[in-house]
Amino acid sequence: MRRLIAQLARFGAVGAVGFVVDAAVFNLLRATVLAPDEVHSGPFWAKVVSTIVAIFVNWMGNRYWTFREQRRATATREGIEFVVVSLGGMVIALATLGVSHYAMGLTSVVSDNIANIVGLVLGTVFRFWLYKVWVYHPERTAAPVQEPVRTEVAP
Repeated sequence: MRRLIAQLARFGAVGAVGFVVDAAVFNLLRATVLAPDEVHSGPFWAKVVSTIVAIFVNWMGNRYWTFREQRRATATREGIEFVVVSLGGMVIALATLGVSHYAMGLTSVVSDNIANIVGLVLGTVFRFWLYKVWVYHPERTAAPVQEPVRTEVAP
């Protein structure tokens, strides 16, 4: 149980860093090269870019810190699965906001932020669970690479 709690704490720390990166990249792009005054769909593209950057940052943090004991020797498939799960979490957050805002008609800033928090929590639980049981599951990871044994040859 102690290991799970430590892993959850690391997962939360990585997620917090990813959130800061996402917000910073989004706002930087939106204020400069993808400003809505210059590019009509600028905020949309700024969000796409910031999400991609944040997913990469989160993958690196989770691969090398949160799930370091379970990471695979080959990163390609792990990375693809990580992105799929991350996008699934994003869909959960967007669906929560969509139901609240459009289906239920709760359109105030407070309502949108509450829906965003609920979606973030649900998406985070979904992502952690799938990272743990699918992407970084111990049975799916390769055995650790061992250094070759050096032997001395007598002259």
